Amino acid sequence: MRTSAFLYPWDIVGDPEAPARIADLGVQQVTLASAYHSTRALTPRHPRHRIVTAEHAAVLYEPGERWEGRELRPYAAGSWAPGGAYGEAADALAAAGLDVHTWVVLAHNSRMGADHPGTSVVNAYGDRYPWAPCVAQPATRAYLVDLAAEAAVRPGAGGTELESLGWYGVAHLHAHDKIAGVPLGEAGQYLMSLCFCPTCRQGYAGHGHEPGELAAGVRRALEPVWRGEEPAGGWEAVEKLLGAEAAAATRAWREETARTLQETTIAAVRAAAPEGFRVLLHADPVAYHCGANAGVDPRHILSVADGVVVPCTGGAQSLTPFDAHRTDRTTLAANLTVVSGMGGSPATLATDAARAATLGADELRLYHAGLASDADLAHVRTALTQLA
Repeated sequence: MRTSAFLYPWDIVGDPEAPARIADLGVQQVTLASAYHSTRALTPRHPRHRIVTAEHAAVLYEPGERWEGRELRPYAAGSWAPGGAYGEAADALAAAGLDVHTWVVLAHNSRMGADHPGTSVVNAYGDRYPWAPCVAQPATRAYLVDLAAEAAVRPGAGGTELESLGWYGVAHLHAHDKIAGVPLGEAGQYLMSLCFCPTCRQGYAGHGHEPGELAAGVRRALEPVWRGEEPAGGWEAVEKLLGAEAAAATRAWREETARTLQETTIAAVRAAAPEGFRVLLHADPVAYHCGANAGVDPRHILSVADGVVVPCTGGAQSLTPFDAHRTDRTTLAANLTVVSGMGGSPATLATDAARAATLGADELRLYHAGLASDADLAHVRTALTQLA
């Protein structure tokens, strides 16, 4: 089973031993970040540092001329990945015999939300989510499409994995997050993630619902949640809280918006890429879900993309809806966390990978070779030897 490890450029740049160490794990590929959100990351083996603080969302290469004169444009990285950090890391990994694919984070950008507040998702209470660009707004969509085409198709890359290509919402580990005091459940997460920016208000109106009344309906639906009554169930709970007709209108608008953005973005990446370039999407098979793994309709997305990367830590059942709609060219990659301190189980990687294979996975993704301890990586090396 072909396996790829996620990495950041700062895991490689400045550490001449890193490429060989990664290759020695038994992976064939690296999925290397070329555009990434703000983060604080451990680098447990780097000779120069142990903590890297990426202060804002940035591209990890020099952005191109297409952005000149545009209001929305990618930010250059600071000292954590200066200049051509992505290219330097990619070249070093390729020299070690590894295939390199890009890892592109799209609709997750708190710096954009701070500098351009009007681009952000706005909930039914009027609160902005600066980390979550509204993917319905035309200028934001144009930015995301061009960012994907540029960040995905880096020199030498054989493919890309697009993360956050869809709606982002309230479920986001923001700096010093303090939102777990009231359990929202799946239904509450959906209602708190609905956007009521001017573009989305027009969208709801186009589906026959006055946006002010709809927002008031969302607020009423959430009142029991604030009293501590976690709604049980998924979409059925949304329909019960909001009303089936109103719930359907919100879902129709959001799914149409995400679907067309995904279609346009993937087409733009393919237009910029050489023949044989693979385009995968980090995806969730429940279309109304939002977050880093964008909610999609499995049948539709596999008619557009070359495959999906599906979170499988804790269970691989989410592969099944995609497996039902695969084609001869489809890649189903099971994403397994191999960092013990982040909830992963590298000691059971071989068993977990075998289970994912029975549910349709034909590739593995390991999150994250740069963050894992030496002990975690030793488990990975053993597991990949067993799976070879």
